[in-house]
Amino acid sequence: MLETDLVPARDPESKRVLVVLHGLGDSMEGYRWMPQELGLPWLNHLLVNAPDEYFGGYSWYDIYGDAEPGVTRSRRLLFDLLDDLPRRGFEPRNTAVFGFSQGCLMTFEIGARYARKLAGLVGVSGYVHAAERLLTELSPVARNQSFLQTHGTRDPLIPIEPVREQVTLLRGAGLQIEWHEFAKEHTIAGQAELGLIRRFLGSRLHPDAPDGSAA
Repeated sequence: MLETDLVPARDPESKRVLVVLHGLGDSMEGYRWMPQELGLPWLNHLLVNAPDEYFGGYSWYDIYGDAEPGVTRSRRLLFDLLDDLPRRGFEPRNTAVFGFSQGCLMTFEIGARYARKLAGLVGVSGYVHAAERLLTELSPVARNQSFLQTHGTRDPLIPIEPVREQVTLLRGAGLQIEWHEFAKEHTIAGQAELGLIRRFLGSRLHPDAPDGSAA
């Protein structure tokens, strides 16, 4: 079972939730800023810690050896978490996932393999694990999922060109990926990128709010 913390929406009646997956060596504590900075009063945030300890933070999979066992294990744990959300009042149609770096990879694992359609999936500064094999293992709803993927043209940790190639491959196979590049390194590009994420989440979780910010 994954460690989680629910940051409630300012609207106590809201049943919309964003599952937040951190990057390598980080934790849920690194995303305490997100609810305030996104500024979506109707959105609950479920912050999640990855399962493996890593230099004071956590990791979703082994970056030094074979990633496959960790990716598979973490995917299973995240599926269990998503399966449990309706019990907490959050249906798949009202659930979105955000992931940064390693969390981006896990976000794509969810979007491509999870059996139920979600409201949306946001991946930032990451890549897709074994993209060609993934396309042979898509869930029946994968091509109906809505993805937003962003990346930095100056990212020194995950160069952008291989990620561009993956996006082209996945789009060619019918995945619905909205792709945006920012002149940034391995980070989130402030309000310019947050504004894009805000609009994406608003259009899929709260279409009655044109700018994504209405209660």
